[in-house]
Amino acid sequence: MAPKAGQKHARSDSTSRDDYIHVEHALKKPTTKRAKEIDADPPYNQLVALLEKKREDIKPRNVLHWVRSKDVRQEDNKGLHAAATKAKEGNGHLIAMYLFTPADMEWHGTSSARTDFILQSLRILKEQLEKKNIPLAIVTAEGRGNKTDKVLQFVEENGISHVYANYEYEVDELRRDIDLAKRLQKENRVAFELLHDQIVVPPYTMATGAGGPHKVFTQYYNAWLPETKDNPELLETVPIPEGNDKSAVKQFQKWFDSKVPPLPDNKQYPSQEDQDRLRKLWPPGNEAGMKRFDDFLKNKISDYAANRSEAGLDPSSRMSAYFSSGIVSIREVLQRVTKFNDGKHFDRGNKGVAAWVREIVFREFYRQVTVVTPHTGMNLPQNLKFDNVQWEEDEEGWKKWCEGKTGVPFVDAGMRQLNTEAYMHNRLRMNTASYLRGNLLIDYRKGERYFAEHLIDWDLSNNTQGWEPSYTIFNPVTQAEKHDPHGDFIRKWVPELKGVKGKAVFAPFERLGKKEFEGLGYPRPHVEYGETAQRAKARYKRDLAEADP
Repeated sequence: MAPKAGQKHARSDSTSRDDYIHVEHALKKPTTKRAKEIDADPPYNQLVALLEKKREDIKPRNVLHWVRSKDVRQEDNKGLHAAATKAKEGNGHLIAMYLFTPADMEWHGTSSARTDFILQSLRILKEQLEKKNIPLAIVTAEGRGNKTDKVLQFVEENGISHVYANYEYEVDELRRDIDLAKRLQKENRVAFELLHDQIVVPPYTMATGAGGPHKVFTQYYNAWLPETKDNPELLETVPIPEGNDKSAVKQFQKWFDSKVPPLPDNKQYPSQEDQDRLRKLWPPGNEAGMKRFDDFLKNKISDYAANRSEAGLDPSSRMSAYFSSGIVSIREVLQRVTKFNDGKHFDRGNKGVAAWVREIVFREFYRQVTVVTPHTGMNLPQNLKFDNVQWEEDEEGWKKWCEGKTGVPFVDAGMRQLNTEAYMHNRLRMNTASYLRGNLLIDYRKGERYFAEHLIDWDLSNNTQGWEPSYTIFNPVTQAEKHDPHGDFIRKWVPELKGVKGKAVFAPFERLGKKEFEGLGYPRPHVEYGETAQRAKARYKRDLAEADP
């Protein structure tokens, strides 16, 4: 049943435009040679070296906390706390600023749901800070190239002596902060400090026996557990800021009056019904996020170890959207987990706690991978040899995959959940990705981009690592039988199969009679699993052997 092989992608021209060259599906990537050069001198290390030159001699005036799209909260916000503390040392005020850059959202393919979620949470944060006489200035950068200029202009116009923010670990964001650090140091009168807020254990904190950073998750996890046990201060939270006196309101009235922008035109929901449904499914703000987490602790976490892969049971905490936008702090939830676990460390006591925290550590590990091998955030695979794979052109298969109409129930159920909820259970993320890059042999970067454009919890580090190509190609039928044993998830999301009895629901084309199958109104499989899995493995073997990255 496999279709004839489509025309292969032509190799992209190697003509450079900065670090990037075009690929046929409008994504951009550096050459593998340039990727190795970037990895040899990671932007993170450059930035850390710059920030070691701390200015202790600058007297505090007005102090700025630069709110970013990964720390949209006042609760346990390290950068905000540090800025508030510094402001109390002088006679000035604490100011917060959010730099709204629609071009960034377009560049990253940020979904309507994620954009709206951030903006709604930003409105909540603005209201909370204003009650403490702290302005949250909304500043718009018209293009991706003038962000540093906008920050410097804000610093100059508002008499800022110190700028605080939280680290972002992606290449573009690190380069932006390198530029800002250099220019602030050149001016020689404004201090700039970044704090590790997204993660518990900063990158490069833990080393292998050879002295380098961990690149294998199990080793990283086995080091993370004793590191957090021996250094409990890593899990400590910081208080919300006390606020300014009322004189700040008069001084910064302009910024108190600034408005959180509406959704950009190109980020509008397809319909009002979509907006209402997703806003109800994903209520914004820290309070809503912690309410959701408390419900998870009460009703789900104890069974998480046993149920975490069974999508039909919806066993997940569904906190990923709150973590990816920094609306809820990792430390705050880990403290509640510890209390729930009777004070025991995460690998002791409740098995569900151990299993869930292990997933949180994956999140931290992925950030370290992004820092250590920055090319993974630039549309290149961690194993650069996979960039030599000749992918197939299969427009019909691509369309079916996007719409959840491949004829493979487990894959289709996952894609329909994504298109409806802006979310997908992790087991389905693995299977839908495997099917696209393995059975359809379509460039994995197209799927990675599709996820970015639809997920509310999109996160570059998690997404790129989740889409990393490999020889592993999941059998979606056996996966469904194992992780959706009663077919509940499939029947929920693929209503054409709601009345199919027993195990036929996992592979209706193969397990039902012709007449019965045709009566379902469900498509036959676009490709046959076994044949296409072998095709992909043979292609990988051939193209990786020929690769010279």
